[in-house]
Amino acid sequence: MFNDSLKPLLQLFARLAWYNIGYIDWESWLAQDYTKEAAEACQYLAMLRPESIVSPIVDKLLLSIDNLIEAHRFTSLMHCLKRMTRQLVRQTSSYFQGQTYILPLLMSVLPGIDLNDFEKTSMTLDFFDAIFMLISCVDCSSAVHTRNDLNEDSYEAIAKAIQNLLRSLLNIYPMNYRLTREQLDEPFIDFLPIRICVLSCEYNGVFSTDVSQMRNDVQLIRTLFRNEIIGERDNPCALIINQIELQIEEFELNNFRILTEIDKQIELKLFDLSINRYSEGCLYILFGNNHCFLPTKHSWTMMNKLWPLIVRRSYSKKISIERLIQDLKKQIEKQFVTIALIDNTNQTSEHAAIALWRPLEPNEIEIGIKIREKRHQTNIQSYNHLIDTLCSLLNDETSTWGQKKMAMSFLCLLLQKHVSIPSSCIETCLNFLIHDNIELRKHAVKAIAAFCRLQKLPRIYVEKSLDEILKFNDQLQPGDRDDNLWITYNNYKLPELQTEWEETCFLDKRHHGYYQWRKLIKYPINKRERYNPDRMPKHVSIIFDRFLDKNFIVKLTKVIIFDEREIEFNKLRFLMYKGLFRNFGLAFVDNFIEQLYLLIREKIQEKYEGSHRAASEIIAGIIRGSKYWTLEMLDELWQKLTPFLTEVSNNLNQESYLHWGSCFRYCLNDTDPRRMCRPINFIYKLIDQHSTAYTFNEASRWYLVQSLRVLQWRIPSIWCSIHEYAKELLDHSSKWIRERIAVILAMSFGLDLKLFDGKSARHPNTDQFSERIRERLRQAIDIYESKPLVNISGSSVELDVEARQALNLIETVIDLYSNLFIQSHQPIKEGIIRLFPCLCEIQSIVTNDDGFKKRLSIARMSIGMAYLDAHHLEKLIQQLEYVCTTVKWHARQAAIEFIQNLVFCNLFNSRCHAKRLHELVRKCLFDEQLEVRLTASKTLSGFYQCGYISVTEDDLKSIKECLSEFRRTHYDSWHEHRTKFTDDQLEILADVLISHSYYT
Repeated sequence: MFNDSLKPLLQLFARLAWYNIGYIDWESWLAQDYTKEAAEACQYLAMLRPESIVSPIVDKLLLSIDNLIEAHRFTSLMHCLKRMTRQLVRQTSSYFQGQTYILPLLMSVLPGIDLNDFEKTSMTLDFFDAIFMLISCVDCSSAVHTRNDLNEDSYEAIAKAIQNLLRSLLNIYPMNYRLTREQLDEPFIDFLPIRICVLSCEYNGVFSTDVSQMRNDVQLIRTLFRNEIIGERDNPCALIINQIELQIEEFELNNFRILTEIDKQIELKLFDLSINRYSEGCLYILFGNNHCFLPTKHSWTMMNKLWPLIVRRSYSKKISIERLIQDLKKQIEKQFVTIALIDNTNQTSEHAAIALWRPLEPNEIEIGIKIREKRHQTNIQSYNHLIDTLCSLLNDETSTWGQKKMAMSFLCLLLQKHVSIPSSCIETCLNFLIHDNIELRKHAVKAIAAFCRLQKLPRIYVEKSLDEILKFNDQLQPGDRDDNLWITYNNYKLPELQTEWEETCFLDKRHHGYYQWRKLIKYPINKRERYNPDRMPKHVSIIFDRFLDKNFIVKLTKVIIFDEREIEFNKLRFLMYKGLFRNFGLAFVDNFIEQLYLLIREKIQEKYEGSHRAASEIIAGIIRGSKYWTLEMLDELWQKLTPFLTEVSNNLNQESYLHWGSCFRYCLNDTDPRRMCRPINFIYKLIDQHSTAYTFNEASRWYLVQSLRVLQWRIPSIWCSIHEYAKELLDHSSKWIRERIAVILAMSFGLDLKLFDGKSARHPNTDQFSERIRERLRQAIDIYESKPLVNISGSSVELDVEARQALNLIETVIDLYSNLFIQSHQPIKEGIIRLFPCLCEIQSIVTNDDGFKKRLSIARMSIGMAYLDAHHLEKLIQQLEYVCTTVKWHARQAAIEFIQNLVFCNLFNSRCHAKRLHELVRKCLFDEQLEVRLTASKTLSGFYQCGYISVTEDDLKSIKECLSEFRRTHYDSWHEHRTKFTDDQLEILADVLISHSYYT
């Protein structure tokens, strides 16, 4: 049973469904989608509270049957009612009136069978089908013996039912007379129709198309009648019968007869024909079907045989075979899942097997172990042979680039940690890192990144209780607390000793400590083993020696510049560099730094962007790979990185700033900000640097500051400092900088949250900022309206500096407003709502700038589209009432236009304010400004159209009187006045003023 406390909520959703079904005039493609969604919503609501949803829908349907103007409403409501038929015919303890609608509905919807409207007819017949499927035919003739309350009409109805049933059973006739040889009107001596029934007929079995159609029909019926709450147990009888019938038909289709020896010979012959002369047929056999795809079967022996053959066959002059091989490759890449080479079992699995079956004898266990070891050896041999074969194909000079691409793709799929990778494979992938082909280099990068991950040394974890780490622990409340301040940046200073650095508890994931703490905290110590060149395994030394070679790095940096398809920061290369510096420390830094300076100082225009992209990927890998380095190693690294990054930041431009923003974003993501204090401090200091070149460089540095967003709530002191600096640049002369400042300020407010049982007080406060900026914004509006932006005196044209600054501030506030709804988790605050009148007053400033006007409309619309609780909605309506009384007609027009968005996006939580908003719009219908009156009339018509305000008889009467009075006063010169109306307006005017009897 449902709690009564849910009833208001269900009634709210019920009103959502039936107020809007068939009333919103969507585009055709939208109408089809949203009508289906609304009908589905009505179906689920009718299951929960039929008394709240069924009756209103039926009433609306009965009213729409005779509506000739809006015939589409009937179709929409029929689509909705079709999914509610089960609630109509059934009786429950809470709702039993539905059956009283059945007969009136069946009679009323008969006009829906309209040959001129296929959709309407189809929907009506579907409704009949759904109703009759749920109503069972029951023999009620026995009621004359069991009931004493039957009247004469009941006896007559029972008799007629029996007569109709007997007549339908006795009348045997063909469905189509034209297909019969005999004449049915011949005498019985020459022809007796009953004899046709005993004749044999030919049965061709069940066809797959029929079964497919039946499956679709069952799925449709299941959608109509299934109760998602109870499940299969509540399926109606008709649906159960159809499901059983479908199972029988599928069984008959799939198990029609037993295969004989002849069938076996035919199959073998077909197989020989497919693989003997025509390789295309063999490829189709490899494809199989959805249930069986041979190249990815869990068999290393089969893969060892098939994959090299597919690679060798990948070149063909026949287009169909070439396309088939490429599809086979894509299917392998899509379906292949790493298969375990060694199946390890533990005591838990053995005990489970014994409990499931029986205890095993000692000899059985030994036999099982031998079989398993033999299988493991076979798998490892097949795996190594497959790797070696693919590597030999890659190194074969006769192999085409297409074959090498496929071999490299397969090789990347096979890498796993259970078996050591052959050295030849690593050598081959390193060689392809500097190959001429882009696709081969891409696969090689992926392979080297995987090798580095497989070769990384394990971390040392420490597990401590919460009491050992925290000196105090407040109540478990989300947000900012004293017990989670220690994991934030909070002006963190690096320790001086290495032991302190290693013992510091670093928690990289952002969710740690924000909501609550675990009882046991497991974290890795800030120390990690790295490979020693003197004691290094062979498969590791191959990579080490190659990247230690300066010539190899020079070739690598040159070829990655010309990856023409790579126009964005490449995450795979970043992971490769990260793995290299994680495993080998400072060994390669000097070689890479030398090339990095060459990359950022590139002067050739064609290489410039690619050089900066390559440099940003390397730097991101170095910073992220140094996460577990010692303090001494980090100091040495940043002594080299700081001047390099300073030179980069001083030369940022339109082609490079995006790549460096991605660089810092990737290296800071999912890291403890205390561990990454050096890059954070470098980024923070960028805001104090004043560019001596041009303003776009300064804007680009502000873009790098945006990368701090990935640290979220862990750097509150940094965000407060950035906020204090950025808010002074709201009226900056550069548009590029103002756009970045708007984004940065919106980010700083992103974590100003109002939590249910917590607080977020360390970040900049939106309300406090809004109060300060509101006064500046009003002053800017007054200045811009009082002073012309351009002064023309004689032949000279001067730009008013104060008016220009005022306009800059206005534009930045609008951009900030729009970005706040993108960056913030809770954008609606009281301070934001109090700024709304200013956004309406700005409307008079943007009349000549379409781009500015569009941004302003989006800023206002964002408020209406956001979720507004009762408190904020009340405050916003108060601001609307205030704006509608101002002297600026542009502001009044903007406020009335905004009311449309507010109501349509908050249709149900704003219903309690319908009377106030209606009165507000009604007053604006009498505004002295024509533009305000037109906007108010459009808003009011929208209220009526969506059912927000009901149309009363007084409304219709007053409209008719107004139009009649207009027609009377303008009758003498009507031929002149009618030219000012559109055809649609004249048609509406005629429909209102001319009585219906005129047409009859």
